[in-house]
Amino acid sequence: MVQERVLPAFSASPSQISREDGLVVYEDMVLGRTFEDKCAEMYYRGKMFGFVHLYNGQEAVSSGVIKAMRSDDYVCSTYRDHVHALSAGVPAREVMAELFGKATGCSKGRGGSMHLFSAEHNLLGGYAFVAEGIPVATGAAFQTKYRREALGDESADQVTACFFGDGASNNGQFFECLNMAALWKLPILFVVENNKWAIGMAHDRATSQPEIYKKASVFDMVGVEVDGMDVLAVRAVAQEAVARARAGEGPTLIEALTYRFRGHSLADPDELRSKAEKEFWFARDPIKRLAAHLIEQNLATDEELKAIDRKIQATVEDAVQFALESPEPNPADLYKYVFAED
Repeated sequence: MVQERVLPAFSASPSQISREDGLVVYEDMVLGRTFEDKCAEMYYRGKMFGFVHLYNGQEAVSSGVIKAMRSDDYVCSTYRDHVHALSAGVPAREVMAELFGKATGCSKGRGGSMHLFSAEHNLLGGYAFVAEGIPVATGAAFQTKYRREALGDESADQVTACFFGDGASNNGQFFECLNMAALWKLPILFVVENNKWAIGMAHDRATSQPEIYKKASVFDMVGVEVDGMDVLAVRAVAQEAVARARAGEGPTLIEALTYRFRGHSLADPDELRSKAEKEFWFARDPIKRLAAHLIEQNLATDEELKAIDRKIQATVEDAVQFALESPEPNPADLYKYVFAED
């Protein structure tokens, strides 16, 4: 078994999160997990097609970063994008309908699992190719800075969060965009979700510097590693990075050490990872950790959390029913939305 990296120590103080924020984050994480479990069920029942990459286990990264931002900030995802979309506020109905290829989906049934998009929620898209979203997110951050500094738009203080995996950190776009973002002090968070595996290649075997956050140093950029299984740790790091970005102090590279509880996609038999490695990470379930903290700090009761679980289960069941009953896209609209004027 590969030696696990020592996770950064983080001790949540009693004042780390309020009851209100704690329940919001807990509900968001439960929504992500429940939604993905339902996706697996629907995929194996033949209701969903193509490649479907689930996010189980990584919820602390999405909730910890996106819930530390404003609703008008930008989020850019990868092919593992369902939960980022949900955290950004895209309704579960619209995400599920998109996965079913229905006209009521957030991408009108044209994108499917890997291409979720919502202009209304500033979700800049999911991207099928590794590292493809990094230049898009960098462009979004640039336009915010340009509107503020060149056009004098005082309201342009949005921050962009760009999510990608450990495999993307060896791609050219990663280095080019970090360089530009540092030179121009762009308001962006580059969030590496290091789940140890780039499809079937162990991260430690594929890179000369496995500690990705250290790559920020060559761009004179702040680089931070964080326990990606602890939502309070992720949230604390994100809040600081967002504040710096909004104040015009430039980008941050955040490496969140996390783990996907399922295979790379639902078509992956998941035979490459050892049982011991999986068990090490399964024991660090981020949802259970947050629930324990909320109860220990008297911020919530067990019954309150179970009530949230039931509410989310109903939300996801409703999303499935909505998707099943929604119409297929009209073949007559095949060429619609190809150009911007549509």
